[in-house]
Amino acid sequence: MGFKLLDALYKQWIPDTNFENGTNWDRGVVPCGNSVADFAAEKKVSVFVETAHAVKELRLPIFGEFIFNSGAGFFVSSGNEPGCESSTIKFKNPDSSKWFDPSLWQSAATQDDLLNKNFLFSVHEESIPCKYDNVIFKPSSSFKVDTSSNQAQIPVRSVSIFGKKFQDGGEFSQYLQTQTGQLQFYGSSSVTVGAPSCEDPTGCACGNSANHQRICGTVTCSPTSCKKPLFPMGHCCEVCGAIVTLQYAPNFQLETYRQRIQHLFLALPKYKSVQAGMSKVIKPIRLMDFIPFGTEAEIQVVVVDKDKGFQAEALAREIVKDANSHGSNLGIVEAGFQASSGNNSDQSGKAGMIVGVIFGVLLMLTLVITLVVLVNKRVVRIPSLPPMPSMSWLRRRSDSTGELGGPLDQGFDNPMFDKPSVLPELPSLYAPEINMSISMGQSQVHFVNPVYDEKETDFNA
Repeated sequence: MGFKLLDALYKQWIPDTNFENGTNWDRGVVPCGNSVADFAAEKKVSVFVETAHAVKELRLPIFGEFIFNSGAGFFVSSGNEPGCESSTIKFKNPDSSKWFDPSLWQSAATQDDLLNKNFLFSVHEESIPCKYDNVIFKPSSSFKVDTSSNQAQIPVRSVSIFGKKFQDGGEFSQYLQTQTGQLQFYGSSSVTVGAPSCEDPTGCACGNSANHQRICGTVTCSPTSCKKPLFPMGHCCEVCGAIVTLQYAPNFQLETYRQRIQHLFLALPKYKSVQAGMSKVIKPIRLMDFIPFGTEAEIQVVVVDKDKGFQAEALAREIVKDANSHGSNLGIVEAGFQASSGNNSDQSGKAGMIVGVIFGVLLMLTLVITLVVLVNKRVVRIPSLPPMPSMSWLRRRSDSTGELGGPLDQGFDNPMFDKPSVLPELPSLYAPEINMSISMGQSQVHFVNPVYDEKETDFNA
């Protein structure tokens, strides 16, 4: 299966509340002439009846309606219809069908594709009608859908019911107020029509991410058998295959590129079993893989197959090779892929490394600028450094400490250079009565120099 989406898809609702649908009855068969057709009294339901039916008995709900096609109706049989089991057949609970259940929708590029069952593959979020899509309820059928949502409204481009297409918000709102509209739509949110089409040639995000948990709550995932299962954005389950990511330029055109992949690759017989879905997604940017740092848009191509992802990986390699060869013409800046076999392209790893380095540098610059501003405003003070020791302190330490840490033998004190605090009080340097002496250690024993002794008058005596 391929994909060739236009600016809007057609999403068709699968369940119905038709009388002729055997899956709506607990025994899997439609009531016949010997059967009792039982509708629970407390259930509100709108039932479409396409043809005439014979029943033994018809038990109706307190609140409900039958919508009869031309020539349709009921009549009571004699109870002797051949091949008809005599039993009570109960209509199943119609309240179990939820708008945000991906398994209850089918997607196609055109209404003709819906009729021809040429359905498209997509991730779970995009299996639900996006705000740019056209919603189709089968013409000859009624239904009941729970529209409970995490948001007050569910916007879509248009809704078609009984073959009538609603595009005007006021007209559709009036339909929802009718008895049939109230029986068909119920829940905490209301469906609205008239959303504009996507006018961005690079594509538009679906818009269902706000209900991701609600969507995944309806999905049952199957076990995978590949080496390293992948988890595409917008999907609820791991898959075996490959995920191609494209970084695009303003001249990229999503629809043109879809058609290129369809004709170049998906039309080949070797990829007959491959399913692929392409969409624009909003990817969170995380610095060092865990710090949120904004978002960016990229094109995601999810490729899966039934053979443990081997064919899907081969297709992913061809897509990346083609993108790298013709990227300038296609508006593709960079392409890479991840595969469930554990193989990844070099481009994706390189891109992640570059993004990490860029945001790492930006973060450091931000921190430095913030610190400078806080210091200038004196919100933050930088602690002062301890004073450096003076040279005189170092000299005193070296003068008073020996090689082994003990006090040095200072020899004789020189009164001319000794500390003033340890010198005896001396008269003025030029006084006639000055006595020159030498002090030995701390004994303060002075030796008089006879050469300068004033009492010695006869040197030769």
